[in-house]
Amino acid sequence: MQYTYKKEEKLKKRKLITQLFTEGSSVSEFPIKLIYLAFDHDSPYKVQAGVSVSKRNFKRAVDRNKIKRLLREVYRKNKHLIYQSKHTKKHIFMFIYVAKKEIEYNVLEENMITLLNKFLEKEIEK
Repeated sequence: MQYTYKKEEKLKKRKLITQLFTEGSSVSEFPIKLIYLAFDHDSPYKVQAGVSVSKRNFKRAVDRNKIKRLLREVYRKNKHLIYQSKHTKKHIFMFIYVAKKEIEYNVLEENMITLLNKFLEKEIEK
C-alpha cells in the first residue's frame, strides 16, 4: 500500500460534490465531519476525497490552507484503514473541519483514525 494522495484520488468534480451533499450520509468525530456516498466513479482508487474548512471560522486564507494541508496529510497516512477493508465499495468523501480553532496534528490524527473506524463500522452494518 502506497501512502500517496494522487490527483485521481482528489474529489474535484462539481457534480459529484453536489450529489455528495444532497444524498450523502455523515459520521463525525470532533473536529472532523465526514460526508460520504457510495458511488462508482471513474478513478482506479477506492475513494475520492476532498477537504473543506469554513471561511466563517477562519477568515484568513493562510489559516484555512494550513488546516486543509493537515487534514490531507492525516488522511493520506491513515487511508490504509479503508483500503484494507474488504467490505467497502467505491466511495466519495468530503472531510469538513468543524472546530473554531486550530487543533494539534497528533490530536487530529487520533480523531481521523476514530472517524475512519466509525465509517467502516457503518459500512459493515449495511
